[in-house]
Amino acid sequence: MRLVGIFMAGLLGLAPACAADAPAYLLVGLDGKTFFLPEGGRNGPNGSDALAIVDVSDEARPRLSHVLPLDNSVYGPPTNLQITPDGRLGLVASSVLMRQEGEAWYAQADDRLHVIDLLADPPRLVETIRVGRQPSGLAIARTGDVAFVANREGRSVTILAITGTSVRVASTVDVGDEAAALAIAPDGRRAFVAKNKAAKVGVLALDGAKATYDSALDLPVGAGIYGLEVTPDGRLALAANTGPEPSDGHADSVSVIRADAPRPVVTDHLGIGDTPETLTISPDGRHAAVAVVRGSSAPASGPGYTPTGAVALLTIDPSGLVRRTGEAEAGSVTQGIAFSPSGAHIYIGNYVDRTIGVYRIDGDAVHDTGFRLSLPGQPASMRGRAGQ
Repeated sequence: MRLVGIFMAGLLGLAPACAADAPAYLLVGLDGKTFFLPEGGRNGPNGSDALAIVDVSDEARPRLSHVLPLDNSVYGPPTNLQITPDGRLGLVASSVLMRQEGEAWYAQADDRLHVIDLLADPPRLVETIRVGRQPSGLAIARTGDVAFVANREGRSVTILAITGTSVRVASTVDVGDEAAALAIAPDGRRAFVAKNKAAKVGVLALDGAKATYDSALDLPVGAGIYGLEVTPDGRLALAANTGPEPSDGHADSVSVIRADAPRPVVTDHLGIGDTPETLTISPDGRHAAVAVVRGSSAPASGPGYTPTGAVALLTIDPSGLVRRTGEAEAGSVTQGIAFSPSGAHIYIGNYVDRTIGVYRIDGDAVHDTGFRLSLPGQPASMRGRAGQ
């Protein structure tokens, strides 16, 4: 009977109508078990994580719509969640859980991925499935029927098939190194994999829900890659390299990759400051925004410490040249970053401050609007719809 119902809904055009009416949401992962304190980082027990669902229909003044208790982690990169292109589903990876040894808590790999129905009222958890070890960054194809999950401890990529609200593991591809994040080319023929400890970006050849990996195509970038995105025209990919030791006071980089060449190549490295945690590209492909932690995740007594991070703006010229054209102050331990649906605003998660900061794009500059959305937890990751 369920199959008949799905078939009839398709005939009546109900599914497309739902997609058209899907709210303009951001997903924000809230970590309640890892803390950046003046004396240094500390872990605590499980059970306090959540998923914040933020309504950005008023792009300049987002509001908190719903909060779901849900395991996720700052130990997974800020791209461990995303919304399907039709706005129907949210996928959220749970990268690690904590185990207690004596009085201390240590991270251990999880292997779960949560599926959220965003069209339910209120949004609800549909199911939780098993993927690879320490699932981290993920990416959903523009077709909405396939997703890819980077498994750090598993050193692999899990490919997921999406049908309605059902998400199932289709296959797993070994990539030889820790995999922290992914980005899919808009034509769906390639995916790029951030090999964070190997300081490389791997290349997957895609055919629907099938993928093959060739290590000969690995690209040399920088250590600690957690941000990786492809421009909407598929021409370039950008990789944010946090360096071998985050918040150490040393400048790090964003690597520019010619992504549409038969053999992708690294064409440039841009100095970006200490610890570019992640990045995002505007819907029109004109700009990229980078969440720069600087020294805000270091102990206050450390030589690299700074109290705040920054939002850096990159301008992508039609020629393919990428330039740094703007910067604005952000909060403490910047994590997830996202453009608004129109591309007129940037949102950045300030982990220690428990806020989302809102910034306005003006030409090739970025300005702080002063608006802060308070959150009921520490924002570890943030993303909207795939392909937007």
